Amino acid sequence: MLRFSAQGVRLDQAVAFEAQTSRAKAQEWIEGGWVRVDGKPQTKPAYKLKGEIVEVDPPPERPATVAAEAIPLEVLYEDSDLIVVNKPAGMITHPAPGVFSGTLVNAVLGRYGLEVPEADKPELVRPGIVHRLDKDTSGVIVIARHEAAHRRLAEAFARRSVYKRYLALTEGVPKEGRISAPIGRHPVERTRMHVGGVAARYAETEFEVLARAGDAALVSAVLHTGRTHQIRVHLKHLHAPILGDLTYGRPSPLIARQALHAYELRLQHPRTGKYLHWVAPVPPDMVQAWEALGGEWPEAIQRARAGE
Repeated sequence: MLRFSAQGVRLDQAVAFEAQTSRAKAQEWIEGGWVRVDGKPQTKPAYKLKGEIVEVDPPPERPATVAAEAIPLEVLYEDSDLIVVNKPAGMITHPAPGVFSGTLVNAVLGRYGLEVPEADKPELVRPGIVHRLDKDTSGVIVIARHEAAHRRLAEAFARRSVYKRYLALTEGVPKEGRISAPIGRHPVERTRMHVGGVAARYAETEFEVLARAGDAALVSAVLHTGRTHQIRVHLKHLHAPILGDLTYGRPSPLIARQALHAYELRLQHPRTGKYLHWVAPVPPDMVQAWEALGGEWPEAIQRARAGE
């Protein structure tokens, strides 16, 4: 229980300050009868204190939950330990502040009913999530089905023993080979990342130009680290931003999102140690955008067509 006295301030303001919580949460406690003023419940958040003793005995926090939802998934592989999905563009990997529905986590819970760990906020409910893809990046992603698999997969990603290859369409032709350029938060625009930037961390990507169409390119990108927006930031740094990337490039009439696809994933099975390999075919919007640029697809690249 929290006890304090205050004068000349609103009850909700005083409770929020003393309890180090939000004003909305303080108002919820007051209206719920969890706050007493001089021993009597006071349910009006706007009540102005006059030096009384305030007692706050908040209810126990209920663990945050995320709903299971019946959302179609393209499953590339599944067994008792893991699930591999071809995530569509437009789907968020896990809940985020203000977004608790329509995510990959909601879809996986709806299909597989994984055990959901307790969390303080819905955005921290991430059962099985080992790595993530940006909302408008499509492609292959692995999900653990239980804690032991999650731990072993997380260790593999941390050791950088997982092979992750992406395909991107770029405006401009980047320099090929490995680029090592640290990435941190943009010093002014806090939602963007930047080579250098604030609290920059080592980042390494290996680029190969698979085909060209005028000043555009079809690029293979192999991640050797896993920084936020790494491929997008490195390609901007190389003066070849991804086609349609609203954050690091510009809009494109050819595609409604950044033309970036997690094409290939290779890792060791968390239980057997056997090496597994998956490919997510390039989605129709990227196929059509590249062909609209006049590009031809290398025969080795698997791609989907509209309606598939």
